[in-house]
Formats: sequence, structure tokens, C-alpha cells
Amino acid sequence: MVASAGSRPARVPALTKYEVLEELGHGGMATVYRAHDKRLGRDVAIKVLHPHLRESREIAHRFEAEAKAVAKLRHRNIVEVFDVSSIDEDEQYLVVEFVRGQTLRKLLHKGGALPPEMAAALAVELLGALAHAHAAGVVHRDVKPENVLLEHRSVDSPPTTSSPSSSTATPVPSTPPAPASAAPSRRTPVDSNRGERISVKLTDFGIAKLLDAQGVTSTGQVLGSPAHMAPEQIEGGDVDGRADVFGMGVLLYECMVGHLPFEGNNPAQVLRRVLDGIYPSAERERPSVGKIYSQILDRALARQAEDRYVDAEQMREALSAELLRVGIGAPRTELEAYFDDPEGWAAEHEKRLIGKLCTLGGEARKRGDAVAAAADYNRALAYAPNDPQLLRIVASMHRAEARMRLARRAGPLLLGAIVLGTGAFFVARALKGAPAVLEIPGAGSGSAPVVVTGIGPSAQPSAKVVASSPAASERPPIALGAVKIPATSSGVSADAGGTRKRSVIFASLQPQYGVAMKIDGAPGPSPGPGFSFMLPDDKPHVLSFTCPDRDGNELCVPKTVTVPAGDAEQTLDVQLTIVPAKLVVEGEPGRSYGIEEVPNITLASGVAAEIPMRAGQASQTVTVFDRSDPEKRKKQALRAGQQHVVSFKNP
Repeated sequence: MVASAGSRPARVPALTKYEVLEELGHGGMATVYRAHDKRLGRDVAIKVLHPHLRESREIAHRFEAEAKAVAKLRHRNIVEVFDVSSIDEDEQYLVVEFVRGQTLRKLLHKGGALPPEMAAALAVELLGALAHAHAAGVVHRDVKPENVLLEHRSVDSPPTTSSPSSSTATPVPSTPPAPASAAPSRRTPVDSNRGERISVKLTDFGIAKLLDAQGVTSTGQVLGSPAHMAPEQIEGGDVDGRADVFGMGVLLYECMVGHLPFEGNNPAQVLRRVLDGIYPSAERERPSVGKIYSQILDRALARQAEDRYVDAEQMREALSAELLRVGIGAPRTELEAYFDDPEGWAAEHEKRLIGKLCTLGGEARKRGDAVAAAADYNRALAYAPNDPQLLRIVASMHRAEARMRLARRAGPLLLGAIVLGTGAFFVARALKGAPAVLEIPGAGSGSAPVVVTGIGPSAQPSAKVVASSPAASERPPIALGAVKIPATSSGVSADAGGTRKRSVIFASLQPQYGVAMKIDGAPGPSPGPGFSFMLPDDKPHVLSFTCPDRDGNELCVPKTVTVPAGDAEQTLDVQLTIVPAKLVVEGEPGRSYGIEEVPNITLASGVAAEIPMRAGQASQTVTVFDRSDPEKRKKQALRAGQQHVVSFKNP
């Protein structure tokens, strides 16, 4: 149990072998005290069962099962059980090791989300504990930050004496030699036992279930914290170690992102969201988490148990592999360094991580793995969003991706062009020298045809472009890499020599589709993911962005961006805010209503409220419920900029 600011308890349990010193906390089953072991002369934590529960045979049975379950576990990341009350004692209690530190919940409450590597390092420790417990037939069933104890001993603290559990602890890998090109390594702790001044312990197996002992809980009984419970646990199904994998996924998500994946206004809403398996991607919520950690979380939080990691050890290996890939071979040492100086460690780690991710991204590009390269570069960009070199690299990859998409779409059309070109050749031959005109596939009736002069295999397109109509001459092609397609509207043109002066690249665009752009007030091409176009001169230009729907209604808050004068390539990050929808609830006067998807909004009957839309989405469906009677709920489709009415009045 963990030490915290305690107080002298109002009720002091009388224990023959222990002197109770202060109350540390209490839960639904027991109160926890700090006490002194009179025989061995050491402080311990004692969990004393509440008096009103001692008469329940089921609760007493569960309490005794907890003691037996935890007593056979010996691991450095599990709080050790020292003693348990005998049958003839007045109090029922459990005596465990006393940890001087804080809970992970308290740490998150004070500082918010942890650096992703630190969260992963903590998870590696806890997954080692769970793997050990599962091997002994014990499922924790309530993995959460409140049950994780952290003890950080200062540099001047004497080294902790090895306990019997240290022999079964998971070995810490040694730090690999740094490459010659790597940055200088950070300082190391003063003591020689690197990584031993930090303890991460899992406690409170109060609702653990022995796989080899049946009947501890009643059939269908739900035990655990709603936000951390696996779906099969909520549904009262068979529970094994994969339920703890799910619980670790929830804990790790909160450590990395800063909030729980499944949230709601009450336990019923939380349980429903867990069962639905819907939560925001960790990478989307906090881009610095990156794709790989986000994928690890997605697998741990899978709705079906068979889709998760097969056990805690497999998840531990996945996290350890990613830590090693980004340069952390000794997680415990890094944990110690972090707790010595959180701000200093985070600043230094961020610099090193950006360099490492760029190196890994470059290596992935060389071997042709565009997906891995994009994942590493995007995570680096999350730490350094204004770095010009990173922006150029990411923009270049977006352009390459756009060219590939264009090539895939244009493949059948190009094949048709070859067929048409062959036919044109024979027609030209039949006309004895008349120039063959070949339309660019997909350009539409207003595009400029290419004139092919000469006859036979040596025929070449001439530099001359024949416009089929005056309007076509005003539609020069927009360059996307080496492929040119006609623009659909005016506003971008080449100079007299046909020279493109500079390019404008969209590094990011939100929403990705449906955005209309004007250049200096004139309609321009419609941007999309990875889009780029050319400006014909070095003058400043004003780009304005809107999101009109088919009826002309504006779905976004308009935005204007000025491209400065000069001949340098410009990279844009355009983020448009979707205008909110309005919702009116027709209900009983004086009653309030809520929206499951937007928990912080309270609706009053008859009063219009603005409902924010999801990023990049002009429509969404929400669930409106009566706060006085949450079982009364209705689905309502919302559209940006429009007002909707949902009625709770009795017919």
C-alpha cells in the first residue's frame, strides 16, 4: 500500500501484533491503515475489512481468496503479502508491504499525460507483474491507476535491500552501445544501481479471481471499475488474462493521451461505450503518441478478447520492441531519470526523439516502406510542427502519395489513351498526312488537345497547343509532380514562357474534402489531401477557403491565408472549423437534457444550444437523454449550420 497524507483514524482497530498509526484510505470493502509490526520492527500497510461486511459469508470468502491469491505471487512489481488474520481474531485483515510514494492516479492528476515513452516504460513494468500473476492462475480484474504504486527514492537514499521477490523479477535489458552518430547520452544516476531507485508496484487484488477456485463470486456479478473493465467482464462472461490486457490498454491510453478512452456522464454510459467498443484514436487525440503506440492500444482495447494480445507478455514485448526502436533499451533506467527531473528529461528526450524518428523515417523511405516512413515523420512533426525541413519532407511524401493515387486512378484512362492514339495514327495515315488530334483522357470537352505532327513511329507532339474553344485556353494545367491535368477553373496560370515560378503545397487540410479555394478573389482549384499547385509569379496572393454545400450553405468558418511575395516554395496548413449545429429539446419545463457524445453540454427545454461538430465532419448523429431519467433517450441527426428539434413530450 502507498503512503499518503493520512490522519489518526476515528476508529482504531485493536490488533495484537500491530500498532495502528494512521488511516491511509478506504474503499468499498476495507479501510487501509499504516501500522507498525511490533515483532519485526517495520512499517506495514493493513487492509481491515469493514465491520458490516464481516457477517457476509461471500465477502469473507472473497477476502480470504484475495489473501491466498496474492500470497503466492513473488514479483518485484507486485505488492507483497506478509500476513493475514486468523479465524479467531475479532478483525479480518490483510498485512502487505508498505510503499512510500504515490499512486499513478495522483501523478496523472497533478501532471496530466506522461511522455509516451514513460507511459510505455511503466506499462512494461506492470505487464511483467500481470504475466507473473497470470502464470500463477490469478487475474487481477481491476487494473487502474489507483492500484499502481510509485516509489521514487532520491540519489542519497540507501539502496533497497533485495527481497526474495527480486529473484523472480523480470530482468532489465542492458543499455545498447550508442552509434557513433548519436547525440551524447543523458546523465546517469549517481548510484551504481541504475534503475533501482524507482519501484512500480501493482496492488489491490481485492477482486482477483483464482482460475482454479470457483464460487468466489456470485453468478453474473460485475466486479471492477466501469471505465477499466473488459466487455466480457461487464457481460458476466468468462474472464481470463486478456481482461487484464484490456485494463492495461485503458490505463496506458490514459497515461499517453491524458483522458480515458471510454467516457460518459454516469457509469451506465461508460459501460455502454465499452460494450460498443468506440473511442477516439490515441494518435488523433494526441499526435505525439504516434501510429505504432496507437496501434498497440487499439489491439489491447479490441472489443473481442480473441482480437487482443494473447497475453500480457505479448503486449509487453510489443511495447519493449517499440521502446528499443526509438533508442530506449533500459526502461527502468529511463523511469528513474525521468522521476529525478521530469521537465529536464522530457526536454532532452524530445530533442533526441525527433532526430531518431527522422533517421528511422529516412531509412523506411530508402527501403520503400512509405507507411512506416510517414508514421515516423508525422510523429516527429507533432513535436516540431514548425520545422521547415520536416514540413518539406512530409509535404513531399504527401505529393508522392497523391501522384500514386492519381496514377492508380488514371491507369485505365491511360490504357484507353493508347488505344485512342493508335486509332488516331491509322486515321491520320488514311487522311495522308493530316495532323492527328489526341484529347487528354479525363480532361472533358473543354480541354486543350495535343497536336501530333508527322506520321509513323517517329511522330512527336509539337510544342503547339490547339485550343478547342476560347474557354479552354484559360484553363492551363496544374502540376502534380510529373503529371499534368487541366484545372477545372481559372485563377492559376503560366507566364508567357510557360515557366512555373513557385509551388504551393498543402501539408495538411481539414476537412480533407469539400473545401473551395479562391485565389485573389477568383475561383481556384479544389484542394485535397496532398494537393499542390503552381503560382505564376513572385507577387503576394490571398487565398480564401470555404466549405459550401450543394445548396450554397456555408459549413465552415471561412479562412484567409496570405502567400507572401518571393520565389520560395510555400507550405500551407489549413484547418477550417466546422460551424456548429443548433439543437432544441422540446420537453418538460424545468427538466435538463444531455448529449452522450458531448458530456459537458446541458440542454434546457425549449432553448436552442450550439452543438460542436466532430473535426472534419459536417454531419453526425448524437444521443439525447433526459438527465432525470437516463433511460429516456433519442437519436438525432445533426448537420452543420442547421437547427434541429428533438421532442421528449408525451404523445
